Amino acid sequence: MKATPENQVPTYKNVMEVLVKEEVEGQMKQLPPKLAEYIDRVEVATYALNRLPPLYASSQEGQRHQQVRGKQKYKNEISTAVRQAFAAVQRDPIRRSTPLTREEAAEYEVALAALEQIQQLLPHKQLSWHNLVNVVQQSLTKTASRTSHRRHAGVAEASRGEDVWGDTRYHG
Repeated sequence: MKATPENQVPTYKNVMEVLVKEEVEGQMKQLPPKLAEYIDRVEVATYALNRLPPLYASSQEGQRHQQVRGKQKYKNEISTAVRQAFAAVQRDPIRRSTPLTREEAAEYEVALAALEQIQQLLPHKQLSWHNLVNVVQQSLTKTASRTSHRRHAGVAEASRGEDVWGDTRYHG
């Protein structure tokens, strides 16, 4: 199905998340490698984002505008918030937390498992979401063709007076 304005899901994006992620990555590069191993980037970004204003956009143009605005107006605030986030996260290195997962990620995992199960059922080795419909259609067509061929072969045997009832294919 081609994406049209009628069937697209409206979406929006907090551009501040992108700007903070870039800053986190930049500051991570300045940390000693041993220390960087123990820093959870998501916790750093979350801490910083909770101290910065959101910059939402719902269009490509709006996203570009918010990125320029964010870099010009909030550059220092972003850098300071990320630096404070590193300090806060480093203060409690033994604290454990269970990360949140996006609902879409969970749904993706379920969908991937279903695709793998379908791949085990079908002889096609390179099954993907892109070719799933075609592969299933081909498999069903082959199965229907074989079933039809067997049915016709059974009728032909019966019409020749052969004992088709002795054939194990017809036992329940």
